Amino acid sequence: MKLRSLLTATVAAAAALFAQPAAAQKSADTLRAMWMDPVVQIDPYYNSQRTGLILAHHAWDGLVFRDPNGFVMKPLLAESWKQIDDTTLEFKLRPNATFHNGDKVTAADVVYTIKLITDPASGISVPSNFTWIAGVEAIDPLTVRLKMKQAFPAALEYVSFVMPIYPQAYRERVGKEQYNREPIGSGPYRVAKWEAGGTVEMERYDGYYEGGGKGKAPIRRVVVRQVTDANLMVNSLIGGQVDWIWQFPADLVERIAALPNATTLTQEAFRIAHLYLDAAGRSDPRGPMTNLKVRQALWHAIDREGFTKNLIRFGSRVPDAPCYYTQFGCDQAAAVKYDYNPAKARQLLAEAGYPNGFEIELVNPGMLNSWAGAIQANLQAVGIRAKVTTMTGVAAQTRIQKGEVPLYMSSWGSYSINDVSAIMPYFFWQNVDDLARDQEVTDALRAGGSTADPEARKAAYSKAIRLITERAYWLPIGTFVTVYGLNRQLDFKAFPDEMPRFFWAKWK
Repeated sequence: MKLRSLLTATVAAAAALFAQPAAAQKSADTLRAMWMDPVVQIDPYYNSQRTGLILAHHAWDGLVFRDPNGFVMKPLLAESWKQIDDTTLEFKLRPNATFHNGDKVTAADVVYTIKLITDPASGISVPSNFTWIAGVEAIDPLTVRLKMKQAFPAALEYVSFVMPIYPQAYRERVGKEQYNREPIGSGPYRVAKWEAGGTVEMERYDGYYEGGGKGKAPIRRVVVRQVTDANLMVNSLIGGQVDWIWQFPADLVERIAALPNATTLTQEAFRIAHLYLDAAGRSDPRGPMTNLKVRQALWHAIDREGFTKNLIRFGSRVPDAPCYYTQFGCDQAAAVKYDYNPAKARQLLAEAGYPNGFEIELVNPGMLNSWAGAIQANLQAVGIRAKVTTMTGVAAQTRIQKGEVPLYMSSWGSYSINDVSAIMPYFFWQNVDDLARDQEVTDALRAGGSTADPEARKAAYSKAIRLITERAYWLPIGTFVTVYGLNRQLDFKAFPDEMPRFFWAKWK
């Protein structure tokens, strides 16, 4: 039975199925969550998944905390910090913070972590997050100075969101592989049990310090089931097996909200659904994506307004620039505009030597099949016959980095960093994820990231945006609107940074 039919058929019975298990879990003080995109490496520096980042923010702490209420920086492992000069940040660690095994958090742990993540031999998943770091030194056991290669105004954003601190003594003793199996952090929850791609169990860390931006978690235990089936996720909420889900089909929001013991939330996020084209010809040196007119044709072929209105919904918008509206440097006016114009797309294809279109693989790394189907239909209408290959995000990333993907549909949430340095350099840095390999674009992005002058940064990023859109490399389809399904007994707040904070959730 299809998901929508099943949902309609079970609304009347849902209260009986849902109420008793939910009440039991409330009394057991256990929040049961379920999501797709399973984490296969829980070590926060060795996965690039949003779900991995979520776990990292619960089981690990960084130096500072960006409060989503106004994007204000607050203390975390560092109780204070200051800018020594244009390229130096100094952090004073709190004396009472401990890792989950009881070891004190010291400057040595911070130095160990930063040296590891800036070492090319470490093989971390997203090294571009740390290319701005020149070095680090411990001034005393509770004081650390972080050196930047040049002035980098977004430094604290990165420190707050993507720089969890390792326990040096424990990780060196057990080694990288065992650390991934039995991780230790310093966050409000500790990982009690986990299996790659399966269930993650987290328990509140009772030794967590006072005075940090996260605070002590109200709910004692969080259990996350990681699945690959949206049907299973939604039906588990309906049946009362879980208290929290997200990223399910938008047309189910109203129906789930009508259930007596469930509700929904919607929240626009930093995340942008996009198409990325192999303009550099890594998958085929003579492939159609190497032709500018073909790429421009593809941009005209996609009905982005229809996509956001009918599939994403709930206020999703179509950016012209390859970045989120509020991010520093995201100059929407600098972008070349492409309207939905199938006739223009067919004309450009004919001019490029493809009057009858062509066949191409469209890789879909974990996006909803209905979304990939809509893109496939738009391309088919202008003669581009796309074969959709659906796989996990990790598998797709491996193929992309090997240069095996001509066209893929994915999304990027910028690690929730409100600066374009968290999105454009990832795709245009002459690295394994760069399908354009345009040195002029890379140079503009590097210029924008190497000065503290806001006007110079804006000018450099505007140039990059103009080039990326003019040359039709990376097509922003629409902003994500995250949809959540919740047990009505759960008090949970959503934020635009797409970071679920279970450590702030509580029972009503």
